[in-house]
Amino acid sequence: MNSYLMPTAEDAERIAGVLLQTFPGRRIWLLQGDMGAGKTTLIKGFCKALGVTGSTGSPTFSIVNEYLTPEGKRICHFDFYRLKNETEALDIGAEEYFYSGDYCFIEWPERIPALIPEESVAVKIETLDAVRRLSAGAPEEILSL
Repeated sequence: MNSYLMPTAEDAERIAGVLLQTFPGRRIWLLQGDMGAGKTTLIKGFCKALGVTGSTGSPTFSIVNEYLTPEGKRICHFDFYRLKNETEALDIGAEEYFYSGDYCFIEWPERIPALIPEESVAVKIETLDAVRRLSAGAPEEILSL
C-alpha cells in the first residue's frame, strides 16, 4: 500500500501522474471516499496527466463520461453513486468498458463489488482537516466493499 498527501485540488494532476507511474499499465482505477472527498478532482487530474485537454466533469447523472487523449485513446469516467444494483451497471455495458483496454476511473466502486476486475488499482481518499490522504494499492487492501 502506498500513501500520498494531496494538500490542494491543484495537486491532483501531480498526484495522478505519480500514481500512473507507480502502477504502470494499470487501466482500471477505483476511487472510494466520502461525498466531497475529491474523487472527481483526482479523476480530472488523471485526465490532465494523460493529456486530455477538453472539459471533464462528474457523470453523476449520465453514469459514464468519455474523454479522448490527443492520441485518440478513450478514457471512461464512471460515477456509480445513483445505481441501485450491479444489474444497472451491466445494463450500461460496464464490463465491456472494463475489459476494453481503455482507462476506466470509477467513483463509488462499492456499488459494484462483484464486477470489479482483479487487476484494478484502488485509491481511498480520506479528508484530514484541509488535506486529503490517499492510499493506493490492491482493492482488497484498500477498499471497504
